[in-house]
Amino acid sequence: MYHYSDLPVAVIGAGPVGLAAAAHLVQRGLQPVVFESGKGPGSSLVEWGHVRVFSPWRYVFDKAALELLEESGWIQPDPDVLPTGSEIVQQYLIPLARLVGRHIKYSTTVHSITRLGFDKVASDGRDRAPFIIRYRDETGVERRLTARAVLDASGTWFRPNPIGVDGLPVPGESLARGLISYGIPDVLGQERQRYADGTVLVVGSGHSAINAVLSLLELRKQHPKTSVIWALRRNKIDKLLGGGLNDQLPARGALGLAAKNAIESGSLKLLAPFSVESIARRGETLAVEASLNGQRETLHVDRIIVATGFRPDLDMLRELRIELDVAVESPRRLAPMIDPNLHSCGTVPPHGVEELAHPERDFYIVGSKSYGRAPTFLMTTGYEQVRSVVAELAGDHLAARQVQLVLPETGVCNVTLPGVEEASSAGCCGSPAPTKVDACCAADATAKSEGKSGCGCGSTNPAQETEPAA
Repeated sequence: MYHYSDLPVAVIGAGPVGLAAAAHLVQRGLQPVVFESGKGPGSSLVEWGHVRVFSPWRYVFDKAALELLEESGWIQPDPDVLPTGSEIVQQYLIPLARLVGRHIKYSTTVHSITRLGFDKVASDGRDRAPFIIRYRDETGVERRLTARAVLDASGTWFRPNPIGVDGLPVPGESLARGLISYGIPDVLGQERQRYADGTVLVVGSGHSAINAVLSLLELRKQHPKTSVIWALRRNKIDKLLGGGLNDQLPARGALGLAAKNAIESGSLKLLAPFSVESIARRGETLAVEASLNGQRETLHVDRIIVATGFRPDLDMLRELRIELDVAVESPRRLAPMIDPNLHSCGTVPPHGVEELAHPERDFYIVGSKSYGRAPTFLMTTGYEQVRSVVAELAGDHLAARQVQLVLPETGVCNVTLPGVEEASSAGCCGSPAPTKVDACCAADATAKSEGKSGCGCGSTNPAQETEPAA
């Protein structure tokens, strides 16, 4: 017979946020069990290990994790240096994982979570029942773990969005996968020969797309026949180039300025709005049928890079009572703060256990997965999420609600590119407020309609932008 309070807390994912959750649980005297599908920590970061992030080390560390590491004699990297994904894994996650290693199960895949003796429909006594985590271990054997709470920090990296503007793969996309990459391929490293001297179509309008485009332009310096086509699926280019010199993360601003210079110099072909209709493989090339400004267009390319964002995998949560926003697929109370339909500059007020709670007691989605399909997550945000959630689980309800989040400002909300129609004018946090409403923007109006204090415009909780994150 188990005692509910003695059961461990299950954490899904051993990326930066999952390991931060483990550190906070250990610090609070609670027992974590961390499930990681990869052979080591930060498996998603390994996938983009060649990418240098625009956040310096100071924004990469979690406070509780940092305390554990410093107690072990670990030497902290220079807080002002910009690390790559691989450096984050090697210099931060691996040392941290060693300290909490007895709590981590590697090469394990969680495929379902439920309540002991309860399916999704059953209610009476549900909140008093522990969770059952069903998973396959490294040998493929099916196992189960009983837990008092669950933090799903499994991320979204391994569920990239398809190329279709309607959210679905276009005809021929799956058959052409051998010539299509998703995310940020290592164009200048291991995958150089796949792209050198070819015609490459990059689809996407975020920092992943900018990284891919700039890497291809760098590759062209050694391989002049390399041709770059950059396609934006919509003509809204808010946040595309960032705030330049006004950005509080200089590397993020520099990324946008470099992309702007490339566009204005004619170094690449920019297409917007661009919607792929179908893809046909022709040997080692692709014929892309698309709509460009409402006109039919056929492109012949050698490879496609799809950098259109990511989405959460919700399959393992089917027997849990979770409450997600119908559009963003984030926790309902968090959605108005991050919905890209309402925000053009990514202002995110502090949020924690209250915004992350679901009808399923003691279950939380944290990290990048908590943002659903919204493209505005930074690791610092996830660290404050798990600090708040773990405090709640430890019974420190006051600390759980004293949420603080300070993120570096982007310095811009809207940008106009040559030949691309300007987005509609925005309010201080993004889209304009509805008429005859006492609010500064649509997000502010939404928050006030729910009895909250507003969206946080002009507060000390600055904006954030996208970068690869676990």
